[in-house]
Amino acid sequence: MKLDFDRFKDILSKIENEAGSKIDGGKLDYIKDFINKDNFISDGITKVKEISMEELSDKFGSIYAKRMKSLNNLNIIVAGKTGVGKSTLINSVFRGNLAPTGTGRPVTQETKIYTRENVPLTIYDTKGFELAKDAQEEVKEDILKMISDGNKNNNIDGMIHCLWYCINNASSRVEDAEIELLKQLTSEDEVKQVPVIVVLTQAFSKEKAQEMRKYILSKNLNVLEVIPVLAQDYEIDEEYTKKAYGLSELIQTMCEVLPAKLQETIQNVQIASIELKKVYANKFVLATALLALVEGFIPLPFADSLALVPTQTAMLTSITVAFGLDIDKGTLATALSSVLGTGGATITGKAIAKQLTKLLPGGNIVGGVVSGTTAGLITLALGQAYILLLEAVCKGELDSSEIGTAKGKEMLMNLFKARLDANKNISKKDILTGKVNSEF
Repeated sequence: MKLDFDRFKDILSKIENEAGSKIDGGKLDYIKDFINKDNFISDGITKVKEISMEELSDKFGSIYAKRMKSLNNLNIIVAGKTGVGKSTLINSVFRGNLAPTGTGRPVTQETKIYTRENVPLTIYDTKGFELAKDAQEEVKEDILKMISDGNKNNNIDGMIHCLWYCINNASSRVEDAEIELLKQLTSEDEVKQVPVIVVLTQAFSKEKAQEMRKYILSKNLNVLEVIPVLAQDYEIDEEYTKKAYGLSELIQTMCEVLPAKLQETIQNVQIASIELKKVYANKFVLATALLALVEGFIPLPFADSLALVPTQTAMLTSITVAFGLDIDKGTLATALSSVLGTGGATITGKAIAKQLTKLLPGGNIVGGVVSGTTAGLITLALGQAYILLLEAVCKGELDSSEIGTAKGKEMLMNLFKARLDANKNISKKDILTGKVNSEF
């Protein structure tokens, strides 16, 4: 059986009455979307006796494929003069090393399109905006045509969602022709409200970058923001390296204006900000903890605690998609088995019960059953631990291939234990209202 949304709301209303607090409507919409997308939320009342590692692995694989297929495509135009560092910027912000080695093919005489298989992103790299009047007009017309063509079918996957106009901050000046182009590109009639971000590339001097930013803003252009960026670390000499900066701000600014349907996509494709990935992934964790709370509202015998695993499986897979990591389904299943307390071919509710009895704070176990609060705390800790594990992968502290090894399983287990202990004082009301510390 599946936990449908109507049944979810029915049980939730009982929990709300008990806790004396209500979940907000926005979160309800999020939960509904989560249930509908994954279509894999188990009925906690259903007795589940065992599940094979092969079956668990297949469940990871099927949910992952479904979620990746459901991601809408993000389309960005990147414009600016030749030599401003567009390729470096693109490859520093997005996974897939798109610009130098992607399948760049001509869209117009000079504009190229960059895509990569399994990366739901398209970059339109325009011809360099040079000072010649005819060249400027050509660039403008190319951009406006791409936007217009994207809007024709009213299909989000074909629309242009953002335009980055790049200016080399090291050049010390902004040409009048560029200001004029920006005026035209930010005209509501022309681009139909496509957000425009001015990116000051190669911003070695933050002071100089702020001066240029103020100058551009003084022109009263209808741009979303002017963001100084140093896309890569720059070695001044053997003793000093200028650290990259501004990329996270660029992604954050985009996130604030992109439609809801593209929020998961932007996290999947961006590599500029681990913190933004964590914040987004934590939404899945809080939603799933609430679902586990609902599933455990009618207490489950510990031996039947395996019933929670499908819900947690959907959560871990969603986190994996948000981090944009290609993790083998078998590897993920093996890592989860370390937390569930088995290294064999079959996971049983009895094994999980034995494992969790050792790990859970004593106050959360009453009469040998998994209460709603206990189910929520287990799920919360597992999700947070997995986010921290993937953070370690992104930082190069752990290779993705090591997640299913002894090293990866030990790391996940230690993180899980730490999160269980840190969350031991969280109440049913805290889970319900989402008042859980997102910084972990």
